[in-house]
Amino acid sequence: MTGVPDTTGLLRMGDLAEQAGVSPATVKHYLREGLLQSDGDAAQGIAIVRTSRNMAYYPPAFVERIRLVRRLQEERFMPLRAIREVLADGPDRARDLVGRRDEIIERALSQQGPVLTDRADLVAATGVPESALDKLAELRVMGDGTRGYDPDEVRIVQAFMRFRDTGFGEELGFTVYDALRYVEALEPLVREETQTFLHRMVDRDVAPERAVELMLSATDPLRELVGAVHGHVLRRELARERRKA
Repeated sequence: MTGVPDTTGLLRMGDLAEQAGVSPATVKHYLREGLLQSDGDAAQGIAIVRTSRNMAYYPPAFVERIRLVRRLQEERFMPLRAIREVLADGPDRARDLVGRRDEIIERALSQQGPVLTDRADLVAATGVPESALDKLAELRVMGDGTRGYDPDEVRIVQAFMRFRDTGFGEELGFTVYDALRYVEALEPLVREETQTFLHRMVDRDVAPERAVELMLSATDPLRELVGAVHGHVLRRELARERRKA
């Protein structure tokens, strides 16, 4: 029948939302924000087909674009305005950003694993009670040591034992639970730090291998920075308490 738009291969709103893993309301929001269509779509035959005032069919290419927008939102914390600017050059630019980000992560995770310390050796070297190791694992301060403890976990135990040696023991109310507050405080900071690092490396077209090199070389200076800031803030907090007295 003439005059009837061809919707072969196109998706209804509900199907588009389902395949992209979002709600129809999210799809409609992205459409209003101009996030799903680019200037080159017409030349590639990518277009929305409207069959009536309240019915439209959408190209399958929108599924991947919605997923890209979600990743840029959730993994790079990009506002929709910035995502629109990236997508203005076409979805290939957005895919490139996500791809380089993923490559940096994969290269970092595939670095040669650290030498692991056996549980018995850690107990013998530090004198840490095994019950303390079990509790630290239960609180997610560190792993359970099934495959051994990595250097950072060894440092946590060493620091914990040195802390106890200074007199901060259970008789004063200091237990492994006190280590949990540092995990809870640092997790959001490290999450933000990771996103900022990845964002800057990708935006500045830093090669993935160089990005990983920079990240690894910054580990020790960053530990020193965190320790120094902690000491400074502690003195500032004590001074504040003195003023309150």
